[in-house]
Amino acid sequence: MYKRVAIIGMGAIGTAFTYQLLQRMDDESEIHVFSRRAININHEKIHAHQIDYLSEKSLEEASQRASEKGALDLVIVTIGILHDDEMMPEKALKDLDYKKFAHIFKVNTVIPAMIAKYFLPQLSEEKKSVFAVLSARVGSISDNVLGGWYAYRSSKSALNMIIKTASIEMARRNKQSVVIGLHPGTVDSTLSKPFQSYVSESKLFTPDCAAEKLLSIVNGLTPKESGKVFAWDGEEILP
Repeated sequence: MYKRVAIIGMGAIGTAFTYQLLQRMDDESEIHVFSRRAININHEKIHAHQIDYLSEKSLEEASQRASEKGALDLVIVTIGILHDDEMMPEKALKDLDYKKFAHIFKVNTVIPAMIAKYFLPQLSEEKKSVFAVLSARVGSISDNVLGGWYAYRSSKSALNMIIKTASIEMARRNKQSVVIGLHPGTVDSTLSKPFQSYVSESKLFTPDCAAEKLLSIVNGLTPKESGKVFAWDGEEILP
């Protein structure tokens, strides 16, 4: 189904997407994967590249490299941050910090927007082509009943607005394009480790399981769904 694919971000879910797609592609297909760190993948259909997310030149070169042999059918952006060794999600206003807030927005909102700037123009106009970004249910304002997680929630809400706005522009330029957000649920990964005790075993997905569920959603989308955000179970996440 997909001849040329680009996956930006090779963490647990990005890697799972890569190998799930590999099983679905024919001999003429290729996957370009991009990561901040050098990765060693030994497969003739997978082309691994390093990328500097903070360099527009690097993003532009990456988009050109991925589409060198033709327009892209699918782009998946999997980068994101919830916590690291120096910060955890805020529980209350007193926990807000300028530097940490800005860093969350840079990774979760600004970088995906800049990736869209260079990769969206490379989407195929001859058939349905998809630009998908990992978002989160907690980015929904109407669904927020617990509070907390100020920076992460806000960054994902802003990302959802980027997705919606880009979808409107792309509908004018490329009527075959689909620009969407995807919520993978709680995946067994570094991002979710500190919070897995709050999740039932049936709702804690392996990366492969999450990637398979999300690809099933992507396969069924049409340009009419462009601009929306969908959860792993196919449910639309409202703003």
